[in-house]
Amino acid sequence: MWIETLKNFIFIALELTVLFIVISFLISLLQGYIPYEKIEKKLAGKNKVLAAFVAIVFAFITPFCSCSTIPVVVNMLKKKMPFGIVMIFLFASPVLDPTIITIMGVVLGWKVTIVYTVVTSIFSIVIGFVLEALGFEKYVKNVVMSGYEEGNKNFNMKLAFEETIALMKSVYPYLIIGAAIGAIIHGLVPTEWISTAFGDDHWWLIPIAAIVGIPLYIRLSSMIPISQILIMKGMALGPVMAMMISSAGASLPEVILLKSIFKRELVFTFVLSVVTMSTLAGFIFYLI
Repeated sequence: MWIETLKNFIFIALELTVLFIVISFLISLLQGYIPYEKIEKKLAGKNKVLAAFVAIVFAFITPFCSCSTIPVVVNMLKKKMPFGIVMIFLFASPVLDPTIITIMGVVLGWKVTIVYTVVTSIFSIVIGFVLEALGFEKYVKNVVMSGYEEGNKNFNMKLAFEETIALMKSVYPYLIIGAAIGAIIHGLVPTEWISTAFGDDHWWLIPIAAIVGIPLYIRLSSMIPISQILIMKGMALGPVMAMMISSAGASLPEVILLKSIFKRELVFTFVLSVVTMSTLAGFIFYLI
């Protein structure tokens, strides 16, 4: 059984490694063609619908985890960008990583990935505008940003390779951890138990999974291989996706960092919003 588990881990790890290296290199290579200055102008524009769409695109093309999103958010606030647009980026950026979404498409299927992308994008936009309409901007602290450098870089093959290596150092370990956990679940956890305990009929697992996902701090890169195995074992797609979204969207380290730029009321609302978004998204996957 342990030998079979090791074989599964090696297979999953090799598959994800090849996908990760190729996709992250291509995305890093394309970074030099992204007009960041034009994007910033659109984000600060008066057309809120267009700005919201641009915020989603900006969140997608910036491969940040939940923690590394914070300096960019501070920079956007410093430039007096509309609060709603900033919040849309904050919600969308960690859950719309281009590399991981591409891997998700290969591993979990493109139908699931498309629904995931559309659902998280829509909820990010709705929540961002609702928080702006409710006047939550008053709960933003006056923060002086440091340690963040902006500016477009002229990417080439060498720089793209360096970016890929840097991304591997920060994200790849979590991908391997996810592969290891997935292999263990595949080899040692009985299929019958998972399908019985976490099957389609247990809708109440969706909000529980959404809440549990936040303190677990399972990064999106780790959740992909774990989700693949859980679904293969018979676990319902709804709670799997709910946990995936909440763990990526509001990790404990991110919440701690947010306390430095947001007041308590906004931090609490942010966490509640992520739980709500992941729960509703889980029900959407449950219904389809």
